[in-house]
Amino acid sequence: MKLKKLFVAAAALAAFLLPAQLGAQTAAAPQARVIVAAPAWQHGAYWAQVDHRLLVDFANLARFRQADRQLGPPAAGQTRVVFMGDSITEGWKLKISFPEKPYINRGISGQTTPQMLLRFRQDVIALQPKVVLILGGTNDLAQNTGPMTARATENNLMSMAQLAAANRIRVVLCSVLPSVHYWWHPELPNPAARIVALNRWIQAYAARQGYVYVNYYTALADEAGGLPKKFSRDGVHPSPAGYAVMAPLAAAGIRQALKRYAP
Repeated sequence: MKLKKLFVAAAALAAFLLPAQLGAQTAAAPQARVIVAAPAWQHGAYWAQVDHRLLVDFANLARFRQADRQLGPPAAGQTRVVFMGDSITEGWKLKISFPEKPYINRGISGQTTPQMLLRFRQDVIALQPKVVLILGGTNDLAQNTGPMTARATENNLMSMAQLAAANRIRVVLCSVLPSVHYWWHPELPNPAARIVALNRWIQAYAARQGYVYVNYYTALADEAGGLPKKFSRDGVHPSPAGYAVMAPLAAAGIRQALKRYAP
């Protein structure tokens, strides 16, 4: 009789607990995965390689790691200058624009300012330059590593400048080049107004901090705020004629920076 009562009590308890357990299991069940397909223009081997690199080495530190190690410190009395940036910097043939100058190109195609910031110690500070020219931001507007706010871009540029100044490297902040269309991201609206706004901020920030500002934009832009064919083949990257316009502006910025005491 006692055994029967225990059995009935156990059954009642199980009936009471089972709905709660089922409810807990239901609440803890994983949500359905939402898969966002990449736009059609991002399909293919190239974009697969880009995605893989972002996963394994977001800032592409591997690109210049060995070259940075082999470079060593500057020779005594050498005025080393580093050009830091994206594809616009990478495509700049510095030996042609600045013959016999110990200028170092550390541009990587497609990079945004957070990527540049992550590799700034390795690819700039460790090289012990006298001056760094920082040119970045257009790929932020193109959303190469996802949507970014203007404030995020500004913060990254500020952080690179502050890191350089803290390490007694003179800072040259460069304007973003004009463009009206990012052909690799065709669904985005015309970026011309946002480029103008970013350049206004860069110029004002440089003035507040005592950094040199180099204005490539005004020398290159057409009436629509684009990069015309006489300076570019694709409306984003300078042609040799475009770099020929930029070179004396950069040289003047470097001279101006060198006249100032290191911070």
